[in-house]
Amino acid sequence: MTETIASGRAGSAHVDDQPRPGRWLALAVLVLAVLLVGVDATVLGLATPFLSEDLRPSGTQLLWIGDIYSFVIAGLLVSMGSLGDRIGRKKLLLTGSVAFGAMSVLAAYATSPEMMIAARALQGVAGATLMPATLALIRNLFHDPRERSLAIGIWGAMASAGMAVGPVLGGFLLGHFWWGSVFLINLPVMLLLVVVGAKVIPESRNPDPGPWDIPSVLLTLVGIVGVVYAVKEAAVDGYRWDVAVTAVLGILALVVFVRRQLTLESPLLNMKLFHHRGFSGAVLADLLTILGLSGLVFFLSQFLQMVQLRSPLNAGLVELPAAVGAVGAGLAAGWVARKLSVRIVVAGGLAMVGIALAGCTTLHGDTGTAAMCVILFVVGVGAGFSFTVTADVILSSVPKEEAGAASAVSETAYELGAALGIALLGSIVTSIYRGFPAPAGIPEHAVGAARESLGGAVETAVQLPSHQGAVLMRAAQHSFVDGVDAAAAVGSGVLLAAAVAAWFLLRGQELADNR
Repeated sequence: MTETIASGRAGSAHVDDQPRPGRWLALAVLVLAVLLVGVDATVLGLATPFLSEDLRPSGTQLLWIGDIYSFVIAGLLVSMGSLGDRIGRKKLLLTGSVAFGAMSVLAAYATSPEMMIAARALQGVAGATLMPATLALIRNLFHDPRERSLAIGIWGAMASAGMAVGPVLGGFLLGHFWWGSVFLINLPVMLLLVVVGAKVIPESRNPDPGPWDIPSVLLTLVGIVGVVYAVKEAAVDGYRWDVAVTAVLGILALVVFVRRQLTLESPLLNMKLFHHRGFSGAVLADLLTILGLSGLVFFLSQFLQMVQLRSPLNAGLVELPAAVGAVGAGLAAGWVARKLSVRIVVAGGLAMVGIALAGCTTLHGDTGTAAMCVILFVVGVGAGFSFTVTADVILSSVPKEEAGAASAVSETAYELGAALGIALLGSIVTSIYRGFPAPAGIPEHAVGAARESLGGAVETAVQLPSHQGAVLMRAAQHSFVDGVDAAAAVGSGVLLAAAVAAWFLLRGQELADNR
């Protein structure tokens, strides 16, 4: 670790390495972008029923509206992180912010499913510029390791807060305005970010970047999108020949990408970063954490609203303790990691999340609000400790000139973990849910429609006589809860395994300490 920190700070005598007087104000602007991306990741789920009623998309189109954003953003993160290192991270952040705002307007006023899919895809292109650029700018704004740890903690806290505030804010907006309002909330935040950020954020880039390799950009896009698409499709519809072909093409593209990076003088991604055990361990911890967590996050809103019959706003409030825990742990993570050790904090945080997920295996329709809040608070604390310290390790392990590419690797691990988690854990929930026995006296076609999804069961139950609808809903809800409990058990196992892996991979890892 010492050598890599030293290599990252080789030019410490340079004027750019002196403390920047406006760095905390610049951080305040940067976290606006992170907050917004977090909110945008969660509000669409609440708006989907209203959007569906207005635009009337087919089932396939609805899936693309929900998935295209994550497909594009995952495929372009590494490329955009590297582009920021080359043309300037501030320039890329401000340009991406303007584009994100413009595409939000396009999404808000979409008049057809095709227009919405296009708007979400373009939002993904713009969104891919925001997260790596913000984290890389923090690496260049804060040269004192203690200050940088606190800044990364604030960055992570705002990301967590955005994802938790999204359902609450979305529930409020959908209760008072039309569905497009969940996109228009992006505009004032983006306007403030661009106007203030242009004045207070300093530009930073790699002074000797080399050309931006377009074939490498295409290979990462094809590779990551191919793999993510194949995993998601396999989870929803099972393994088909076209899904297998897509997966193989994606994997081949990624293999060719890696081989190409090893031969280029100025690679899009420096593969030597992975030779550092701390960097590789932190990236792996992020991927496994999100893989194990995403199933819970994905199905929790459905559980709260369709099993416990809470309103969207009430469901969002139940999820708030996770944000409170993540914010508090994120702010304290750097200090705790220096007092104890990196591996204790990361492995301990992952173990906390794993234990909390084990608690989720006992969820049922009558689980009280207090129990839910305690479980989610523990999840938030564990994730806050783990994600903040791994982000610090990733940034500290690389020269600051490559901060954008390193940040993008971290974000790509996050997106890939989310896709794999939703697909793998989602397949568990779906397979158990679809197997519920047909209640006596319920028409077969109604049972078939209810087995498609819990939302389908709700719609079908409304069309039946009240007694039959109640019987069908009880069977569907019970089966759904069984599926969520099983997925939580698997997620718990993944998190506990990640804790063990982090304990060994992060052995001897320390955060830099300037006194």
